[in-house]
Amino acid sequence: MNKRELMFALLDDNATLPHIPAAFFLHFPPDFHRGQPAIDKHVEFFRKTGMDFVKIQYECGFPRLDTIQMPGDWSKMPRYGQDYFAAQLGVVEGLVKAMKAEAVIVLTLYSPFMEARHTAGEETLTRHLNDDPEAVKQGMEIITESMLWFVRECIKLGLDGFYHSTQGGEAARFDDRSIFEQYIKPYDLALMNEVNSACPFNILHVCDYLRSYDDFTPFVDYPGDIVNCPLDVGDRTLTPGEAAALFKRPYMGGMERKGVIATGTPEQIQTTAAAVIAGAPDHFVLAADCTVPNDTPWDNLKAAIDTAHARHK
Repeated sequence: MNKRELMFALLDDNATLPHIPAAFFLHFPPDFHRGQPAIDKHVEFFRKTGMDFVKIQYECGFPRLDTIQMPGDWSKMPRYGQDYFAAQLGVVEGLVKAMKAEAVIVLTLYSPFMEARHTAGEETLTRHLNDDPEAVKQGMEIITESMLWFVRECIKLGLDGFYHSTQGGEAARFDDRSIFEQYIKPYDLALMNEVNSACPFNILHVCDYLRSYDDFTPFVDYPGDIVNCPLDVGDRTLTPGEAAALFKRPYMGGMERKGVIATGTPEQIQTTAAAVIAGAPDHFVLAADCTVPNDTPWDNLKAAIDTAHARHK
């Protein structure tokens, strides 16, 4: 069973996996965001760490716009297309050609809310959604149109799927939880339903990069073949098995991105990874709860991945 077959077997409840798959991700320096250098660096990282699928880093978050100061300004949100996304599409095309024969290829995809946050800043976006969500809705619709154009072009290039990151439903972001349900979630689902109808391998990532969650209930009906999320939620810590049961799909994670994987010795990493795997379901991917710090030694990641590959459930 090669790595591509391994990841698709993960989605088959009746399949027996030869070992635990594993993958970790980090952002490369700016010199490796575009063109052949980006393609080569992703391949180098995949080979060096021994991870089980290729995740292309998304390096074209929307630019900050000082023109969006008031809620009504969201109607002026620009539409982005070929000129804006060309460099990222070139990386997708190159990695699909270079790696699809041996590995599943997925691309990180930011949610419309995350792109709106990049556009106006977190404080401004949150204030506008609290004050006049109907005005912000116009911008969210335009952003979603741009992102739908982008994902459709990626699908044409032969991408296997997306690692779809969602934010906006964290605890204490909005006093009124209906803001998330009415003005963020529908645009998440517009993108997710598009990619899940066209791609065979998609990952739902519930991101706590900025804030924590007190409840994952708003996300359990999101599509995606596997789920990657933090295990700390509210006042409790889930097990990988509990997370898989909650989302009704295989769970990917188990290691804190800023914990031992980033700062420990190889021996400490191996011990921690082995303990996570011992308490995980048969169909599970060892990973971090989000992107690890950029300066994390690649050998640290390889130590965890090698530990997973040596374990048979």
